[in-house]
Amino acid sequence: MIRSELIEQLIGDNPDLTPRDVEAIVATFFDRITEQLAEDGRVELRGFGAFSTRARGARNGRNPRTGEAVAVEAKRVPYFKPGKEMRQRLNV
Repeated sequence: MIRSELIEQLIGDNPDLTPRDVEAIVATFFDRITEQLAEDGRVELRGFGAFSTRARGARNGRNPRTGEAVAVEAKRVPYFKPGKEMRQRLNV
């Protein structure tokens, strides 16, 4: 499912909301998750899972085109850990 399909589904499930309202709600939801992760925070949605970030250290990588060694800087990457309910529903 992509973002536009999610919005269409929510519009169908909530006919009292306008499409513009649903788009604003979805955008706000994703923006808040992104902002919280950018502040090195954590977002937990009970029954669904938790979003957090993990640190990756600096390393030497390779340019796939030339094979040349390239220094890759340390960075934070997003991480998702599914909740217990989600794991159970996926493994029925």
